[in-house]
Amino acid sequence: MKKFVYSMQNILNLQYKIEDQQKAAFRAASAKLEEEESLLKNMMYRKAEYENRLKRLVSGTIDLKEVRSQKKEIDVMKSRIRTQMMAVHLAEKNVEAARIKLTEAMIDRKTQEKMKEKAFEEYKQEAAAEESKEIDQLVSYLHSK
Repeated sequence: MKKFVYSMQNILNLQYKIEDQQKAAFRAASAKLEEEESLLKNMMYRKAEYENRLKRLVSGTIDLKEVRSQKKEIDVMKSRIRTQMMAVHLAEKNVEAARIKLTEAMIDRKTQEKMKEKAFEEYKQEAAAEESKEIDQLVSYLHSK
């Protein structure tokens, strides 16, 4: 009896590789998103520190130069936060795109696996039919003797 060989095994192997690549891309996009969110969180924390410092400056003896400097720092930080929010939004879009590609790769791989299973079932049926035919031939040969 011959061994089962799936004729499209190279395509299935390619699907495994594509899925692995998409998983790596998804992990990279997720890591980038976490990094961007962490930067945003740190910027917001620094802005809050600047605002607290400004409140302390205003509540004590007022040093106008220092108050202006602190307000400028807050404005700069607000601008950086807006820019960082856009970076976070872009990273979120990249994660979503990577997730979609990964899902498609998984679907393609599962489709190939189902096709392989179907081919194997057909192989088993053919092998069973061939075995049955051989048994019938052997029985008829023995019966005719």
